Parts: sequence; C-alpha cells; structure tokens
Amino acid sequence: MRCPKCQNQDDKVIDSRVSRDGGSIRRRRECLTCNTRFTTYEHVEQADLLVVKRNGAREAFDREKLIRSFTKACEKRPVSFEKLHGAADDIATDLEASGQREIPSKLLGLKVMDKLHSIDPVAYVRYASVYREFQDVGEFINEIESMEHRVPASVVHPELFTQK
Repeated sequence: MRCPKCQNQDDKVIDSRVSRDGGSIRRRRECLTCNTRFTTYEHVEQADLLVVKRNGAREAFDREKLIRSFTKACEKRPVSFEKLHGAADDIATDLEASGQREIPSKLLGLKVMDKLHSIDPVAYVRYASVYREFQDVGEFINEIESMEHRVPASVVHPELFTQK
C-alpha cells in the first residue's frame, strides 16, 4: 500500500478489524519511512455488475461512486464514515446476492434512498431531491410531509414503492 503522505510503499499493519457484516477488513497502517498512520479497507473483488442507466447505457458498478453519493448527501451531517461504508457494503452485498448481473439504476437509487431514510432524514431529502429531480419547493415540502407517515420502503419490490 502506498503512503498518502510520502508515497512510499513500505508500511506495517498496526491493527486489523473485520466489519460487522464480515464483508470487509479495516486495516490501520503505519508508513515505515515517515511514520504517518492511515486506514485502508480490503473488500472481496465483486463480480462484474453492470448498472443500466436511464438512457440504456451500461457502466460497471462502482462501490466508490456509491460511497461518494452517500458522502455528498450526508455532507455536514453527524453521520460517521463507517456508517456510510456499512450502508454501501449492505447495498453491494444485496446486489451480489440477487444473482443479477445488470442492475437498473432506478433500483440502485431506491436502495440508496432506503438506506439514507434510516440513517439521516436530511441526507435522505437531499438525495431524493436530486434523484427525483425536484423542480420546485412544493416537491420538497411534499416529500418532507410524506416522511412523517412512511416506514422505509422495502427494496425487495421497489416498483411497489415508487412515487410520482
């Protein structure tokens, strides 16, 4: 592993921990040159999953892109980085377990919204506003009002829970 500070590849592992779901390993490392400590995550390499976009284009499933989506939605919110990684791990595990090799982006978006709904309501509304392409303030208000009466949707049958 390359040190983020000095770019040296010589390091030692100080601590290793298995994630709660057993799907990844968190390692604390220390650079042997500059003594900088940093964290790495080790994951099982996923089978080639393709995300089918709204326009029909296909792209490889990217766990890091999923984490960036969570991070952007939770920006300046009291949500730990570990919780976001755990949510991304849960989604990746669900997709792997489904046996499908092509996942509609709509399903992926619904899974993200379901996770955000249980993690942080503000982050959920932020993500939903972009995902559902809100056009005016009224749509924000309707979404917030509907949150009070809604239990997080099951993404087993997402077509039953879509709004609009």
